[in-house]
Amino acid sequence: MYPFEIFSAHTTLVNTPKRYWLSQPIVLQGIRYRHKNMQAAQKAHPHEKTVETKKPLITLWNALLAREGIVAYLPIIVATMLMFWGASWQFFWLHTDAARYQCYALTYWLGSSAVHYLPTVQCSFLNVSNLAQPQPPFHMLPLEYPPFTLVIFLLALLAPLAYYQIVFAVFMALAGVLIYWLLLRYGPRGAGLAFALYMLIGAAATAEGRFDLVPVALTLLCLIAAERKHWTSAYVALAFGFLLKIYPLLLLPTLFIAEQQDAQRFYNPQEPLTLKSLPGEIWHTLQGIRHWHWKNTLIFFGIILVVTGFFALFDFKGAVLSQLSYFANRPAINFVSALGGPVALVFELLFVLGYIYAIFLQWRGKLDIVQAFIALLLVFIVTGKVFSPQYLIWIIPLLAYSGAFDAFWLVTWGAISILTTMIYPYFYTRTTNGLEAPFVPGFMQSVTARNALFVLLTLAYLFNWLYARRRKPLPQTDSK
Repeated sequence: MYPFEIFSAHTTLVNTPKRYWLSQPIVLQGIRYRHKNMQAAQKAHPHEKTVETKKPLITLWNALLAREGIVAYLPIIVATMLMFWGASWQFFWLHTDAARYQCYALTYWLGSSAVHYLPTVQCSFLNVSNLAQPQPPFHMLPLEYPPFTLVIFLLALLAPLAYYQIVFAVFMALAGVLIYWLLLRYGPRGAGLAFALYMLIGAAATAEGRFDLVPVALTLLCLIAAERKHWTSAYVALAFGFLLKIYPLLLLPTLFIAEQQDAQRFYNPQEPLTLKSLPGEIWHTLQGIRHWHWKNTLIFFGIILVVTGFFALFDFKGAVLSQLSYFANRPAINFVSALGGPVALVFELLFVLGYIYAIFLQWRGKLDIVQAFIALLLVFIVTGKVFSPQYLIWIIPLLAYSGAFDAFWLVTWGAISILTTMIYPYFYTRTTNGLEAPFVPGFMQSVTARNALFVLLTLAYLFNWLYARRRKPLPQTDSK
């Protein structure tokens, strides 16, 4: 302000030369006085300038965490573009997951002869040449996926065959944006940003090349509906999630218990619960079976039976038997030793114990439905004989929805995600043969560190070490 005041005083004095020369010292004294005052104010409040500098950053941060507006969608836009770029190196490969999806879609829609529209090596895993007779349309179902996945696989056939994988990636990117929107609308503040960050560092090479984002979105919809007491919608979402990936079936008991507890038809054990009183409390709980709500459970299984039965009319083995076999065995690239059998048995036992313990915690009211979903998935992954990179995608939206993005989660889950990305695709692309990847320097060390962190994180969640299960508040919405 004072430069303008000096200019005004100077202009006035110019018109009266005599006064100007007489009053000039007074004017200069006023300038010095104001200058000294400003210096004193700056010394007294040095942080004010810093605060003014930080204001634009605070405004930007608040806009990123907002629930609406263009800036609020910048994280998922940036993450999607980077993930698209991260997966682009495999868009035209013939041995990717999306390339297999294309084989499944074509052979289902056109029959076994459709493999001739693609390079011979791409669909060689189908062994069409060994079939007793050519298969007509609608009879060849996926070998390792539920038949309902064909709904997703067929969508990308709208594009020319050469661009199938690119179009498929675009559809998966849209599924990621849908999850982000759900988290912005129904999750705690910052959930969308956490989802974009976790996906970027942990699933950059897998999210848009596989269809896991679709069943994950349905699982998230199940949780959102359940927490708002829309139980039928929750069961329907979980049923369609199961029709795409079998793992959501593990979550059904948790959903059922949450529904009964909400209707106050499920007995809550008395505290303190001891080994002596435990059998009686369990028996008391089971005695209320006549009063439990079963309608939505029947809807769940009804949807599954109708959809699976439709595909079984054409191929019962492909619609039912092959799916159960794949889920039980989960084939992958394995290195088997003499200890493989006993170790697998131990981990199966640990899975059963971990699963029962998570249900036990929910029964006692120690876990809500979101925490129970996360606990069961952590136990399922950590005790499995296979750790596939896309398993992280199953949990990331649930972690974001629960508010698992404080310092503890950012460090632990961030480290697990980075190590998983180092393992695949980095180490696996250092060699032309995937069987040789474990011999790449750093591979086994990264796998060991990642697995150890995952075990510790699972234990921390089950036993609530460092308040790992702590949730952030959800926005106030109408549950009716």
